[in-house]
Amino acid sequence: MSQVVVITGASAGIGRATARLFAERGARIALIARGEAGLEATAKEVTERGGHPLIQQADTADPHQMEAAADAVERLLGPIDVWVNCAFTSVFAPFTEITPEEYRRVTEVTYLGFVNGTRAALARMLPRDRGTVVQVGSALGERAIPLQSAYCAAKHAINGFTSSVRLELLHKGSNVHITVAQMPAVNTPQFSWVRSRLPRHPQPVPPIYQPEVAARGVVHAADHPGRKQRYIGASTAATVWANRLAPALLDRYLARTGFDSQQTDAPRPAGRGNLYAPADAVPGSDHGAHGEFDQRSHAHSVQAALARHPAVTAATTTALTVAAVGGARRLLGTRGR
Repeated sequence: MSQVVVITGASAGIGRATARLFAERGARIALIARGEAGLEATAKEVTERGGHPLIQQADTADPHQMEAAADAVERLLGPIDVWVNCAFTSVFAPFTEITPEEYRRVTEVTYLGFVNGTRAALARMLPRDRGTVVQVGSALGERAIPLQSAYCAAKHAINGFTSSVRLELLHKGSNVHITVAQMPAVNTPQFSWVRSRLPRHPQPVPPIYQPEVAARGVVHAADHPGRKQRYIGASTAATVWANRLAPALLDRYLARTGFDSQQTDAPRPAGRGNLYAPADAVPGSDHGAHGEFDQRSHAHSVQAALARHPAVTAATTTALTVAAVGGARRLLGTRGR
């Protein structure tokens, strides 16, 4: 039987690209999001790629809707093998310009949505002692940046929550796994529809990767869930290590550059964003998987590709080390003569 996969935030961006990859395996895929147009378009793409879609319109911030969606999945598709938490929303603005209601909403979707999805998944996986939960994280869950305090806080919370649950599963000796795929800046439609109070159009901080790069990382994490987390993209790994090795220096750098680097020269988009209502609520308003930055986005990541093949990476590193040592010895021998 083919895998049963649940993906929240499946109507656009990373979630949609991930659904396409699982579809190429012939998976049965439950697509969860609030909007209708994006879900319908994603379901069509899943079918075209050999998968079997099930649309579930739901708000991940509501635990009752998550439970109802999970019940429908198991009733119509079968036992859930993989659950991918990807749904989020945000507000681009300085903290002092975000209202308490907006902050609560971002937290309810971007953090508690992951909690609700994980709870629904584990309630069904634990009795069977099998299954995998993949959290779509972010480098911003390790290193916060200005203008995204609500989003950064939620991604930090996801890391702490997931680590705690992982330890509980290890304590039980459970065969259920939970892992995080930490993402770089990705070219998704969020920068066109997220609520913003910035003077100019929001953008991801370069380098930017296409959603397919992120999706390959999610699928690989689902296939190899034994690791606590995986870094997708060289910029993610670099951000994490820079934050650990020189946090004060990084603070000063981001305070100086973090405002301009998150804005283009164009004026910000009109509208109120998708904080309380989906951007694709009406037919014909599908936004696709990609955002507006195709010309500036990388379709591949050498770091992510190497991370999916650790044996090859280790062999290459060993060969390079041996070559370097040999070269150094020859150089020293030449100088000795």
